[in-house]
Amino acid sequence: MGKRILIVDDAAFMRMMIKNIVIKNGYEVVGEAENGQVAFELYQELKPDVVTMDITMPEVNGIEGIKKICACDPKAKIIVCSAMGQETMVMEAIQAGAKDFIVKPFQQERILQALERVQARA
Repeated sequence: MGKRILIVDDAAFMRMMIKNIVIKNGYEVVGEAENGQVAFELYQELKPDVVTMDITMPEVNGIEGIKKICACDPKAKIIVCSAMGQETMVMEAIQAGAKDFIVKPFQQERILQALERVQARA
C-alpha cells in the first residue's frame, strides 16, 4: 500500500495537524502545498500515492486543483478536506475526481480510514 502523501491546505497549522497524524502512523509526507496550482505542480513532480486537498484556498481552490490533477492522472487518489457545512462543495469535489472526504476538525481515525479506503480501490 502506498504511503507517500502530498498535503494541500492554505493554513500551515492544518497541514501540520495532518502531517503529525500520518507520520505517526507510518506514512511519509513527500510535499506540502498552499493552493491547487502548487498542488498540481508538486503532484506531477513528486507522484504521491495520495493527496489530501483542502477546498477553500486562495488563487486556485481545491476543486480546480482536483480537476487539474485528475486531467493528467485519472487514477489520482485524492481525499478532500472540508469544513462543516460545505456539502455542496464536497459533492463538486467528488464529481471532479476526489475519492473520499474528511471533515474538519480532523479526527485521527477518520483520516486513517480515508487513506486506507482510497488506496484499497484500484
